[in-house]
Amino acid sequence: MAITAKMVKELRERTGAGMMNCKKALTEVDGDMEKAIEILREKGLAAAAKKSGRIAAEGLVKTYMSQDKKVGSIVEVNCETDFVSANEEFVGFINSIAKQVAESNVNTVEELLEAKYVEDENITVKERLTALIAKIGENMSIRRFKKFSVEQGIVESYIHGGGKIGVLVELGCEKDSPELGVLGRDIAMQIAAANPLCLDETSIDTEVLEKEKEIYRVQALNEGKPEKIVEKMVNGRIKKYLKEVCLVDQIWVKNSDYTITKLLQEKSKEIGAEIKINKFARFEKGEGIEKKEENFAEEVEKQMQSK
Repeated sequence: MAITAKMVKELRERTGAGMMNCKKALTEVDGDMEKAIEILREKGLAAAAKKSGRIAAEGLVKTYMSQDKKVGSIVEVNCETDFVSANEEFVGFINSIAKQVAESNVNTVEELLEAKYVEDENITVKERLTALIAKIGENMSIRRFKKFSVEQGIVESYIHGGGKIGVLVELGCEKDSPELGVLGRDIAMQIAAANPLCLDETSIDTEVLEKEKEIYRVQALNEGKPEKIVEKMVNGRIKKYLKEVCLVDQIWVKNSDYTITKLLQEKSKEIGAEIKINKFARFEKGEGIEKKEENFAEEVEKQMQSK
């Protein structure tokens, strides 16, 4: 029997499963809609799809480093509850995804999902994720990732709170030294703790800067300051703001006598070659995801009524 687009559409609407999975299921049972639904349910694909609407704001951030520290990756994978965050299979999946990102050239989450899974090349990352959703019973999603690679220097990482915050930092230096690893970790810890918005003044978002200037301008006017000194006040406050949000200008959390710039200068002298922070990434689990607040007693009551 020929499988039509209309049949695939109907099965997809009834199960929520992916288009290709629907087509495969219909082909397998020669177009029998009910049997196709059973196949999708048995494979966990329909159940996984039904969970996809639920908000996944928990999860973990993990990093992966190559042995020579020339390549590193950071990835965030979300789930619905912190119970699943501790699940060994879930943690193993995230670690394998971090490794896959570091060892491949995928640029988007979509490309990653369609790629062959690093632990089993017979399936895609998406198929492995779908199977995990069906097995554990929670919605999950690969939210974001970054990959850094450097020829001269190192990539270093830091994970805080068991995966609540993750940092990846790339240091450039023409000379190899064990001190680079120590410095890289210290800077990664700084980024985790102080949460800089940008590397330096030149890399800050101009819209963010203009918004801050406008806020300070209104504050000064509300304080009754005359127009002629408002601009001076705004400039002064902007300089202070930049020291707080630009990584290289921040006070080092381990020694308040140093800024990050001074720390880099000192370590450059010790090593005998200039050290630069090329870039960094800081992921905080669930940041920016709107969590759905539910009354626990009401949720239990709903589940009981549905049985």
